[in-house]
Amino acid sequence: MHDLKAIADRVEIDALRGDFTDSALTRDWDRFAALFTVDGMWRIPGAAEFFSREEIRAGIERLQGNWEFFVQANHQGTVSIEGDLAVGRVYVSEFGRFHDGRSHRNFSVYHDRYLRTPDGWRFTERVYEVKYVDSSPLTGAPPVPVS
Repeated sequence: MHDLKAIADRVEIDALRGDFTDSALTRDWDRFAALFTVDGMWRIPGAAEFFSREEIRAGIERLQGNWEFFVQANHQGTVSIEGDLAVGRVYVSEFGRFHDGRSHRNFSVYHDRYLRTPDGWRFTERVYEVKYVDSSPLTGAPPVPVS
């Protein structure tokens, strides 16, 4: 990993994974979908599967619409690069509360495939695997804005 190009690729892929979380939490659905190739796949086994940018864009908006609040944090993962293709994993912790009052907390891993495109690295496939889930009520709440 002494090659500067390899280091730059890893930094760009890490930024891609960060942009995924940031665009979801800021509700920037167009930016979220643009992180995937045109025929990219996003799979949440047992919950949802999306097979194009258009489906991903509609899917993230629909899924996020279920939450009163939602927080996701990425944790260090792995990446292996071969030319213009790469595979990796990133670890995720999430919590939030649905509009119906149910709470949710989980620890998961994304299994990723990436492609270098003229616009930079993009996801070709992102598959979510839940490692731990907790549905006990969250006792906190988002802060109330001060006027």
